[in-house]
Amino acid sequence: MAQERVYSIADQTARFAKAKEEKDERYLDIHTVYNGSHFKGKRVLVTGGNRGLGFCLVRELVAQGAEVLATTRKPSEELAAAGVTQILEGVDVQNTESISKMASEIKAPLDYVINNAGYFTKDKETLSALNDAEALKQIDICGLGPLRVTSELYKAGLLKGGKVVVITSQAGSVEWRFTQNAGEGGDYGHHMSRAACNIAAALMSEELKPAGIPVVMLHPGFNRTAMTSKYSEIWDREGAVEPEVGAKRVLHEASGASMEKTGRFINCEDGLLIPW
Repeated sequence: MAQERVYSIADQTARFAKAKEEKDERYLDIHTVYNGSHFKGKRVLVTGGNRGLGFCLVRELVAQGAEVLATTRKPSEELAAAGVTQILEGVDVQNTESISKMASEIKAPLDYVINNAGYFTKDKETLSALNDAEALKQIDICGLGPLRVTSELYKAGLLKGGKVVVITSQAGSVEWRFTQNAGEGGDYGHHMSRAACNIAAALMSEELKPAGIPVVMLHPGFNRTAMTSKYSEIWDREGAVEPEVGAKRVLHEASGASMEKTGRFINCEDGLLIPW
């Protein structure tokens, strides 16, 4: 009997090709396994819920009957029309005061916190073209952002009985850099920010164990969003999907978050682990 694969394949093109070769329904059509009814009646907070993957998460959760709380830095007409339970405006994950204010406006514990807010600089970073300010902004938003949000919610007693989901990226895997960035390196701030996110989430998972609060790290897969548009030339080759599909992939994995899975770094494309 062939040994079951535990880790996802590092090479994105090879991963997608293998899924097609094996007719992997889980990878190629998330609808074959996804059951969004799990979220009916659940209170779910989504940070960065006004656009991209975050907005798709919000819409799908609303469609499934969840009580959705969504954060946004600025007013959003789309979010206002999405049917969410509560819009939390003025939330900047770089600013602890704004996050503390957000926590004070949430009146009941949460079943799920989806730390989705992120940032990816438009310009490609190389040793010949570093931008310290942009690198630090990415680290601040993607690395420290989920830590700040989870901290303020925890101190406010809003995580009791809840689950913490951290949307990260395969870009934070050090091991995979030698495959995915072989011979080129680059995008330093992006990769550093996601590695920082992962170590923060891993540590949070240990600190929250005694409280029975699981923390899972999810790579949402390659999504066709404004954030990844600078890689649009490889979208087809590497199997990038629309964010509506990516949202269902994320929610499928989030629905299975448990103390048994706490601290895991999971690829939402195939449900397999990603190495550190």
